[in-house]
Order: sequence, then structure tokens, then C-alpha cells
Amino acid sequence: MAVIRPFRGFRPLKEHVKEVASRPYDVLNSEEAREEVKGNPRSFLHVVKPEVDLPAGTPLHSDAVYNKGRENLERLIEEGSMRRDAHEMFYIYAQTMAGKTQYGIVGCASVDDYLNGVIKKHELTRPDKEEDRMNHIRVTNFNAEPVFFAYPDHAGLDGIIRRVTAGPMEYDFTTDDGIGHHFWLVSDPETGRQVTEIFEKDIPFTYVADGHHRTAAAALVGKERRDQNPRHRGDEEYNFFLAVHFPASQLTIIDYNRVIRDLNGMTPEQFLTALKERFEVEERGEEIHTPRRLHNFGMYLGGRWYSLNAREGTFDDADPIGCLDVTVLSSQVLAPLLDITDLRKSDRIDFVGGIRGLRELVRRVDSGEMAVAFALYPVTMKQLMDIADNGMIMPPKTTWFEPKLRSGLVIHSLE
Repeated sequence: MAVIRPFRGFRPLKEHVKEVASRPYDVLNSEEAREEVKGNPRSFLHVVKPEVDLPAGTPLHSDAVYNKGRENLERLIEEGSMRRDAHEMFYIYAQTMAGKTQYGIVGCASVDDYLNGVIKKHELTRPDKEEDRMNHIRVTNFNAEPVFFAYPDHAGLDGIIRRVTAGPMEYDFTTDDGIGHHFWLVSDPETGRQVTEIFEKDIPFTYVADGHHRTAAAALVGKERRDQNPRHRGDEEYNFFLAVHFPASQLTIIDYNRVIRDLNGMTPEQFLTALKERFEVEERGEEIHTPRRLHNFGMYLGGRWYSLNAREGTFDDADPIGCLDVTVLSSQVLAPLLDITDLRKSDRIDFVGGIRGLRELVRRVDSGEMAVAFALYPVTMKQLMDIADNGMIMPPKTTWFEPKLRSGLVIHSLE
């Protein structure tokens, strides 16, 4: 069963929370981060993307960058912009987007749960990205950004969340992207005990929704610390890491689309002819085609939209991986027709999160940068959990969760 425990978080003062809270480190590049922090010395980007305070061109994985992140975090704490709570507690972090609110329990997950498979994964991680986040944790001595977990819905936890969120909010603000962020303290010890007990008795597994590299890094640093400590007990803070746990039914996975640079030597007419052997192809003209169901794709080619319905035999709905539309597209189009077999390494393919909208696909193709674009139906949480339960790994760039967690609302010290 899953372990979740309260902790003494470091948090912004109410009057500074909107200045401190930032987008996560991996959704913007260094140049975008430099622009975003202008005029805001309290932005948490100074901690998670500290290259913004160093000369352009400074190697991103250099000691100077990690040391600057630690220095910036220490400054926020020393100047009083962030303070540590006096007592261990859980927190509730809710986000509202497009009229829908999701409610997450902020607590510490267990390093052991990651190592023994109670925390389930659905993506591969890259050692270089793991090492980057591990270095950030090692140098700052904090889990500076939470990971995004899902758990099977539980009526008892729903009831606790309703009770807590009926009380006064600690933070309530809206970011420039129109997303509302709401935050409550679970300061009652008995309520905290109930949360811990429900996870221990009723939640067999939790699932990494977003943040596989941060999860792996936090767990590996925790294991590293215990291996280095001859007096290791098991209850030290480094045995736990920061996570926001959401009921699976509340989460939204949006589409994650593909754009391709060339047609592998084919003309658009030849490409369409080849597609008709594998799909039912219907031209839609300039009308954007948004896929409405599994195995239906939108394609933008030569200034025209097309609806593609995968023919029988091109997918396997009994196979958790074979039924995914990213798998169908790869097996029926990318590999056999376009000779793109390694999505992680090919420079002929790019990926566009659905948050940018399908007009971004039109823009990329009409600009001449790309030759063709494919719009995909989103993966469901059930598909994600089935894949994780079967010990399988999703193809690259399959899930895009929105809204993203803001960084800096609460952080966890390893001491």
C-alpha cells in the first residue's frame, strides 16, 4: 500500500505568493525564463532555472548554475519571502481551468515506494535528465518542485478534501494564463492521520502522471543519502519527496500532436495514396478536424485538413500499447511510410502539446517548416493506468497534462 506523510513545508508569505509561484522548470527555455523573471526577484524561476542570473551561454549543467539555485533559494528564505511551517502537515492544492477544478493532496511520497514499484511509471527516463535534477536536489538540499501523481478515486479522501476546502484558503490567485490556484492547510493532526491511514490501507498504488525525471531523481538522491549514512533509520526526511496526489478521475490529459518535416521523398498525392491503404481518408478542406474518438486522426497537408479513420487490423484494442493512437500512427505511418523509427532521436519529427491548439499545426505547416501534421485523440487516464499496471512503457510524447503545477507554493527540505 502507498505511503504518504505530512511535512514541514517552506512556503511563501501570502503577500508574496503570486510573485514567487512560477511555471515549472521544464516548460520554458532559458531565454523565455529570462524574460519571465524581469522585474521579479522573488520568482521561483530564480531557483529552478538559475541560469537566468548568470551570463548567457553559461553551461546549464555546470556547478555555477546549481550553486546559484541554492544561493537564490537561501536568499528567499533569509529575506523572509518564504518561511517554514512550525508543524508537519498536509496541504490541498487545487487548480481551476476552463471551469473545472482538480484537488490534490500535497504530501511526501516514499523513496521505498518508488524502488519497490508501489509508485507506478509509464515513461522511460533519460540518465542525463535524471542527473540534472539529482544535482539540483543535492546542491539545494530541497525537493524544490513537486511531482504530479494520481491515485484511484476514494470516497473517504474525497470527503476529507471537501471538509478542508470548505474552510478558509491560504492562497487564492489567478495566473496570467487564466488558471486559478487555490491552497489550503491541513493543520488538524487528526485529519492528517486519516489521510495517511487511508493511503496505507486502501490505496495499493499511486501513478506518476507528470514528472518522471523529477520522481526518479528524488528517489535516487534519497537512496544515495541512506547509503552514505551509517546511522540510517528510515524516518529521515531524505526518505521522502514532494508530490501532489490527485484522484485519477479529476485529471485531464489533452492531445499531444505530431509534425513532420518531409514526406520521405513522396509528393503529397503519393502520400495520400499510400495512406488510403491503411486509413479511410476524407478531405475536410480548410475546416480544422479535431479527432472525436480513438483511431480517428486529423491530418493537415498542403493547406487542407483530412479525417483519417484507421482500418481494421491496424490496431489491437486488446493490447494496452497497441490500442494507443500514438502506436497506430507510428506503426502505420511514421515507420513504414516516412521512415521515422526512433521518436526520441529523429530530427524529422516534432511534438506539439494540445494546449497550443490545432492552429499551431496549421502555422507550422503553412510556414514551410513542416510538411504534414497529425492531430491525435488524447490518451485516457484508464489507458495510462492499465499500461502502468501491466509494467509497460508508453511511446515517447504520449501524454500532456493540463494544468501544470506551479512551482514554489511549498517545498520540502531533505533535513
